[in-house]
Amino acid sequence: MKKVKKSLLALLIFALIGSMLAACSSGNNDPKPSASPNSTTSDPETGTEEPAREEITIDVFSMLSNFSGEQTGWFAHALKEKFNVKLNIISSNLEGGGDIKFQSMMAGGDLGDLVVFGDTDSKYLDAIAAGMLLDWTKDGLLDNYGKNMLQNAPKALEKNKAQFGGGTSIYGIGNDVGPETEGPSEAKELNYHPNLRWDLYEQLGRPEINTMEDYLPVLKQMQELQPESDSGKPTYAFSMWADWDGNLMMNTKAWAGMHGYEEGDGFNPGGFTLVSADTEDVQGILDEDSYYMRGLRLYFDANQMGLVDPDSITQNFDEAVNKMRDGQLLFSWFSWFDDAYNTPERMAEGKGFHLVPFNEARSFSNGFNPYGGGRVWAIGSKAEHPERVMEVIDWLYSPEGNMVANYGPEGMMWELKDGKPVLTALGEEAFPSNKTPIPAEFGGGVWDDGRNQINNTTFKNTMINPDNGDPYDYTLWTSTLAKAPTKLEENWRAAMDANTPVEWFTKNNKIAVQKAIYTGQPYVEMSDDMKQKQGQVASVIKEYSWKLIYANDEAHFNQLKEEMISKAKGLGYDEIVEFNKEQHKVVFELRKNS
Repeated sequence: MKKVKKSLLALLIFALIGSMLAACSSGNNDPKPSASPNSTTSDPETGTEEPAREEITIDVFSMLSNFSGEQTGWFAHALKEKFNVKLNIISSNLEGGGDIKFQSMMAGGDLGDLVVFGDTDSKYLDAIAAGMLLDWTKDGLLDNYGKNMLQNAPKALEKNKAQFGGGTSIYGIGNDVGPETEGPSEAKELNYHPNLRWDLYEQLGRPEINTMEDYLPVLKQMQELQPESDSGKPTYAFSMWADWDGNLMMNTKAWAGMHGYEEGDGFNPGGFTLVSADTEDVQGILDEDSYYMRGLRLYFDANQMGLVDPDSITQNFDEAVNKMRDGQLLFSWFSWFDDAYNTPERMAEGKGFHLVPFNEARSFSNGFNPYGGGRVWAIGSKAEHPERVMEVIDWLYSPEGNMVANYGPEGMMWELKDGKPVLTALGEEAFPSNKTPIPAEFGGGVWDDGRNQINNTTFKNTMINPDNGDPYDYTLWTSTLAKAPTKLEENWRAAMDANTPVEWFTKNNKIAVQKAIYTGQPYVEMSDDMKQKQGQVASVIKEYSWKLIYANDEAHFNQLKEEMISKAKGLGYDEIVEFNKEQHKVVFELRKNS
């Protein structure tokens, strides 16, 4: 009996020493995934049992997300199954405002594990300069854990290295990577275009709209036709939100997008300049005749007519979406914003939002861009498991990862029939953004709440998925295009003589496509003094933009406008605009020669 006890004791000591040695050999610099001794997985190639990965939580600091907290639902379930990770999302939009939250995290010395930037602007540059982002070229991180990005987005990596890494380092990768293809990159709809409640617009006899200002009397008549929402709340033409404001008021800038202008030129993010997609025209946002100033005036007039939701100045994006879902709104600047209202049931009845263009319109289109956009995926320098963060990002740059991130795993919302993707009955019910219950086996909850809350993209969804030959965008699948149109679609197509808004804009020469430009040169950064001035000017413009909308009367509006312009110019507005105009000239020259 004593020999047995001694043997058992020896085995226990041996096991304890082994576990201690294993613990000592692991650490933050170990590129191998952590393992839990209590669970196993089967290697698909050898069939042997291997230790399962330890569950970890990845802190995601997203400057694009409209959600804070733990990712739940079907996307959380997919990540748990694939990587044994959880996502804790920190949204700069919701937690104190974008600049405030970013500055507090920078001061704390930690931007989290996975970092998503809204643009390659001063925040991104400051994070690199402060050593807050990981260099993907170090320790074989990209080579070992970024094979999908190296294969599917090499030019986006090349751009980041040349523009922000001094030709040697890579601190992230841009979004919306696409092929080198001419023409618009959008599917059926552009990002910016005016959508109205088409059923109400038809009841009015589809009056002609020449300028952006001409929407107001039409929207007032629509409000009189539909004074209450489904739940009995008052309707408004415009319900806006401030949590997406950056250097200026986002909902006002949208009018520039409907005229073919965007903030920046596709290479330089710009500061207070609106740049034409396909000409050399540049507007300072405070120019008297700029689309930004026209937009502010339009909203002031609309508010005087009772068309602006009084909650706009205080509500966030999610609250505006809920009002759209309830039927409180009559106008949308974005093709995706009205998805909440356009349910299959409503569209089958002929109710819903659709494009109602104005004659001056020439809407902005992002062309396909192999170099990617400015919304960057990065890894924080304090990440404890950088290789596992990189694995998640890399997976999102694969056909499988992109499909799952947008539409869930195969078999839930979609399936393959004869090699082509087809929506399941659940997908038909849930898409695009409905509160459809999801089976427990896929994570439970409802479809809309369980969607990927990071809110950034990897591939341009209209590009072809090499796994099945259809575009990633489900609205362009062969199976989707073969379906009979809803009553809403039938009515719109008959009136507009086009199958989709993109077709209408293209055939009527009302589209401005931005070329993919890449200089191969480092980004020209503002001085610290100019950055400070830009921040101060931005604060003034955003504050006064909202005040102008709610001005008491014409005299008050003009007074506030003069105050805004005077204060902005006094803080250095003109200097920043001129700096950016010089950078835009380089892009214009490349456009001519490409």
